[in-house]
Amino acid sequence: MAHDPRTVPSATISRLVTYLRIVTQLEQGGVRTTSSEYLAKEAQVSAFQIRKDLAYFGRFGTRGEGYTVPTLRREIERILGLTRQWRVAIVGVGRIGEALANYPNFRDYHFELKGLFDLDPAKVGRLVAGLEIKHLSELNRLVLEQGIDIGFITVPPKAAQDAADALVQAGIKGILNFAPTVIEVPREVHVEPVDFLAGLKRLSFYIINPQLKEELA
Repeated sequence: MAHDPRTVPSATISRLVTYLRIVTQLEQGGVRTTSSEYLAKEAQVSAFQIRKDLAYFGRFGTRGEGYTVPTLRREIERILGLTRQWRVAIVGVGRIGEALANYPNFRDYHFELKGLFDLDPAKVGRLVAGLEIKHLSELNRLVLEQGIDIGFITVPPKAAQDAADALVQAGIKGILNFAPTVIEVPREVHVEPVDFLAGLKRLSFYIINPQLKEELA
């Protein structure tokens, strides 16, 4: 029996993304079946953790036979909401925003870039990745017209809250925040922070404390 999604730990969702990558690669390689032991090895977790994570959403394998790879891939995509195309807008078309806009495989992962927005008059009107950069004042209209679901914030930290407010006002319910600062949004809006500096600081901690990785494994 599947659990209430509100009771599923966020770490489980993160691991599901890893499991999806592994089974997708297996399927592309022509592999039809796999085991929790193999998935555990590739994901660097225990087989028990694999089974526990999947059990939140139902039963997907057969004892003694493992998992059918195409079926498991489809089920994880369903759980993650990847059975449809999600439309994305980027607010802030500086170096990071432009690099994301030019990422070549958005569509392959169920995401489609539909809008670019900025406040800088020198950027508005330019074409990036085949899209014209629009002034942020046009966000509400284009979110409605294009059916945009998700917003990326790639502005300087001091402008991040204003960008978040604009996205929320336009009706966006999911925000990927690349600005290294905390933004405040209503309860019904979900924010995923992407802070590479925080990642670097965690790396430095584990480099000087290598024993912790073994203790946590």
